[in-house]
Amino acid sequence: MKIDFKKNNDLVPAVIQDAKTKTVLMLGYMNEEALQKTQESEKVTFYSRSKDRLWTKGEESGNFLELVDIKLDCDQDTLLIQANPVGPTCHKGTDTCWGESNRSNFGFLSKLEAVIQDRYENPDENSYTSSLFQKGINKVAQKVGEEAVEVVIEAKDDNKELFLNESADLLYHYMILLRAKGYDLEDVVKILEERH
Repeated sequence: MKIDFKKNNDLVPAVIQDAKTKTVLMLGYMNEEALQKTQESEKVTFYSRSKDRLWTKGEESGNFLELVDIKLDCDQDTLLIQANPVGPTCHKGTDTCWGESNRSNFGFLSKLEAVIQDRYENPDENSYTSSLFQKGINKVAQKVGEEAVEVVIEAKDDNKELFLNESADLLYHYMILLRAKGYDLEDVVKILEERH
């Protein structure tokens, strides 16, 4: 990596991202010495502007950031560091320096999962999802089976729109089944990661 340390008083910003969840944990600054120590120790080390010295994250708390990967941006003046956090990252005790929890996020599927959770916890008589929960686990499981069969049927044809719509129905009903059983997508992803 050819890093341009000269643009900002021999320092470059280092964005720290959880290697697994992809959540941004914090922002720090590195000089050449901090980068070298990070690479050698495999623990993320910054140059502390307030302490005017190298500072390894976790040196006092034990909440280290274990190095996984370092990437350099297109302007060669900002680092993206992927790490595995050992405990909370922020000195205030939160997972991130923005007060957010550090958990897997599956984009829109996480939003949908939150809606399904809400319909489970706060039934709405006008909600299809709530009505499935009220009918019980057998009905929810039956719907997953029906949707799976419809996906298989559409897979044998060449109608992209029908296949994708049935696939969406299957995924949606599967997520309802997961919630009805007390699980979520992250539980399934953990198993896939272990198998990988």
